[in-house]
Amino acid sequence: MARIKIEKVVEKLDREFKKALDDTMQEFAPDASYDQSALFRFFLRRVYQHCSTWETIPDSAVNVT
Repeated sequence: MARIKIEKVVEKLDREFKKALDDTMQEFAPDASYDQSALFRFFLRRVYQHCSTWETIPDSAVNVT
């Protein structure tokens, strides 16, 4: 099993996560108005609340080059 530092993963995929969250809101709440940055900050707080600093993942999910 591999261990990842969840904060580093989020930092690396910051742009992609923001876009995915925005796409989700457009699909599930198209009439909602929200501040994209505030929504993402809230999402991050929840990620850090629900995840450990270090998460264990299967080796098959990691490709070290």
